[in-house]
Amino acid sequence: MGSPPRPRIILASRSPRRRQLATEAGWQIEIVPPPDEAEAAAPSRSPDESLEAYVLRLARAKAEAVAESGNRGLILACDTLSEVDGRELGQAASPAEARRMLTSLSGRKHRVVTGVCLWQYPEHAPLCATDESELEMGPLEESFLDWYIESGLWRGKAGACGFQDERLPLRLIAGSPSNVVGLPIELIESLLNELR
Repeated sequence: MGSPPRPRIILASRSPRRRQLATEAGWQIEIVPPPDEAEAAAPSRSPDESLEAYVLRLARAKAEAVAESGNRGLILACDTLSEVDGRELGQAASPAEARRMLTSLSGRKHRVVTGVCLWQYPEHAPLCATDESELEMGPLEESFLDWYIESGLWRGKAGACGFQDERLPLRLIAGSPSNVVGLPIELIESLLNELR
């Protein structure tokens, strides 16, 4: 017997990296980004809310926004943030902010947490889970930071750095490399198995 057919997944994301990972995993995907206001409308992280709870809440808000806009089927939404010393690092809004983030990561360990919401809508309740990876950034010299900021490679990435950017001295210590990129394939496969 062959393997079961791959499900068609509505990927609630604009990220080209998530799209690439989903395609490489062999999933049939349809890209339906959540409206911009979906994330903006979500309350900001409260002081007593863990990073895990926060990214889960954001992922679920994205999935709900896609469902509410008339999409039915298997919706997949993710939200990824980095954290160093308990300080959250999202996507940098400017070159100056990207430099500050990278400087805070230089020569340090940090973690990347992704919240995943997989929702067979409207038949089932959402399945939600988080994945975590730990990384270590080598020391970053000012000349390298100048080049990296100028390159624009920091744009759209949690912590202003991409694991796939080969010039970065970034080493995975623990966890899934796909989680670092923002789509934890192994975790999502386990959630898909729960639906079968």
